[in-house]
Amino acid sequence: MKKWVLLAVGVVLALIGAVWVLQGIGVITGSFMTGQKLWFLIGLVAFLVGVVLIVATLTRRTPKKTT
Repeated sequence: MKKWVLLAVGVVLALIGAVWVLQGIGVITGSFMTGQKLWFLIGLVAFLVGVVLIVATLTRRTPKKTT
């Protein structure tokens, strides 16, 4: 898979996860997710997976092409 695709997926997951965490703990209001522990946990998992993808993508070395 292309490096930029993994990076983009990681960024999107981290951002969505952060919003869900903030909704789950009640910082962002106006949604059925507000104040719900389930959405806090789902958001935390999504955020952590996104961060792992970002870090793994940025630290991964690309193999040199041999001819």
